[in-house]
Order: sequence, then structure tokens, then C-alpha cells
Amino acid sequence: MRASDGADPARAVRAEGEAILKLLDPSDHVWLLERTGEQMTSEELARRIERLPHQGIARLTLVIAGTYGASEALQARADERWSLSPLTLLHEWARALLLEQLYRAAKIARDEPYHH
Repeated sequence: MRASDGADPARAVRAEGEAILKLLDPSDHVWLLERTGEQMTSEELARRIERLPHQGIARLTLVIAGTYGASEALQARADERWSLSPLTLLHEWARALLLEQLYRAAKIARDEPYHH
């Protein structure tokens, strides 16, 4: 999704939330990435992802909150909230950090070496 130009942040948050919600399947298990979410270590992330199939969760959908945060509707739809950092990150950086952490979690889950 494209970030808003800043003209009307509240409207941008609502519009972005509505657009994302339309893309979600009712069966999706949604983790909303936002600054105020729960922080976890790489090991904790690996364990939580490993547990998902045992909890009957077939599909994990990760959503990165927008420039002005996530809409109330999107927050309500989220099954969990995850924070990569209390810092405000550019969307592109958040995506890169997210991918790196998922890669690291996969390495941990397979008991393969990873950088500490």
C-alpha cells in the first residue's frame, strides 16, 4: 500500500485499513506489526511460528502498520500485535527487518547456526 501524502492522516489510516481488510481471508491469522506491539527475541519468534500449525493455524498474514499507524478496524482484526522496535521505521526498512527476522527464525527452528 502507498503511504498517504499527509493531507488528511485520519482519512488515510481509515482508507488503508479498509484496503488491507479487503485482502484478508477470514481464516487468516493476522500479526499486525506496529510500534506499540509486543517485542520478542528471535528465539521467541521462532518458537511462536513453530507453534502455529499445532494451534490449527494454516496461514499467518503479516501486516505492517502504515505511516500514521493502523486503523481501529485493522487493530481489532489483528490476532496479535508485534513490534520490531519502538522506533518509527520507514516501510521499506520494516519490510527488510521483517524478512531478516523470519529468515533468522527459520534458521533457529532448524537448529542451524545464525549470527547472535
